[in-house]
Amino acid sequence: MEKRILKAVKSVLISVIKDTTTHPGLKHPLSDQTKDDIRICLDLITSRERELNEEAGIENNDKPHYVDEPKTKVVVSLDSTELSKNRKG
Repeated sequence: MEKRILKAVKSVLISVIKDTTTHPGLKHPLSDQTKDDIRICLDLITSRERELNEEAGIENNDKPHYVDEPKTKVVVSLDSTELSKNRKG
């Protein structure tokens, strides 16, 4: 139940950030204190999620990946029939 609550609160805070993000040069509708409070809340949520995962024996080594980030893994077929098909084609 706690994980569901954390996920819901995190989702709402992220939606608030998305909905209130302004274009560069425009005044942000949230005060600096409110923005700091949201950052603190998200940090607390993330810390608790990490604690719950550690208690459950779940390891999370994921990091954010961006759409335009180069792929670090390349799959190469070592099947000789695949190699011969590619050479002929």
